[in-house]
Amino acid sequence: MALTSVHPDTEIAQQRAALTRLIERCIGADGIHPTAIESLHLIRSSSPSQFIHGLHKPGLCIVVQGRKEVLLFDERYLYDPLHYLVVSVTVPVAGRVIEASAEAPYLCLRLDIDPALIATLLAETGCDAGPAQDEGRGLYLDRIDAPLLDATLRLVRLLETPQDIPVLAPLAIREIFYRLLQGRQGRHLREVAVRDSQGHRVTRAIEWLNRNYVEPLRIEELAQRVNLSASTLHHRFKALTAMSPLQYQKQLRLQEARRLLMGGGLDVSSAGYRVGYESPSQFSREYSRLFGTSPAKDIARLRSTA
Repeated sequence: MALTSVHPDTEIAQQRAALTRLIERCIGADGIHPTAIESLHLIRSSSPSQFIHGLHKPGLCIVVQGRKEVLLFDERYLYDPLHYLVVSVTVPVAGRVIEASAEAPYLCLRLDIDPALIATLLAETGCDAGPAQDEGRGLYLDRIDAPLLDATLRLVRLLETPQDIPVLAPLAIREIFYRLLQGRQGRHLREVAVRDSQGHRVTRAIEWLNRNYVEPLRIEELAQRVNLSASTLHHRFKALTAMSPLQYQKQLRLQEARRLLMGGGLDVSSAGYRVGYESPSQFSREYSRLFGTSPAKDIARLRSTA
């Protein structure tokens, strides 16, 4: 008996429908939900949202239903059920859901990327022979395909049989990362994972900035820490993050200041000082530039809508 093949678009639609049903069964309320698989989170929103600023750590995001917009500094990325998002380095972003309703909520899954597993896969597949030939962002979109969705569907299905998670989840996650590396833009993920590549050294600089954003930034000292020239660090840092190291540091400082102000107990000047600003006027000016209004008005607005 002859076997009939399924058209790729039909297969993807079936997989997406199955994922939609699974996620809806797993989570019934809006929000970001942790799961029994530590690196997997499920996300739901029944209405469009305002921009939410945050620090996006390395991860894979697959939208099952709806659409989302992400801003990386002055660049705009739209992703939907036809495209997945990969963040290969930690970056400050702003994101908002732009398509969602009570009848068809925005549904998304986020899988944290394990750099150690990526490095292991590169070594096993022999794909770590050299750096990427071009310079891409540490945040990129690529078109979803059936093999990646199949591995993702098997991973999410394990939430219904938790006794299988310890044995089978690592296999599915390993396959998902393998599919990412084999994707058309997998070279960008490879570049930051190959030990001692320029991308990997810039990743170390990013990690240092995240731990020490309050400290004054001296680009020559940071470059020396990661064994790059100052000009190479500046160039490669901006290629990965769309920001200079100084612009990146400002975003870290301002997002942390906003978090401190929301927590209460600090006035505007104290919050600015806590994250490294010596001038209250400079802090307020840069805060307004990023968030669209003064610190006091911004926090009042956020608290009124919380």
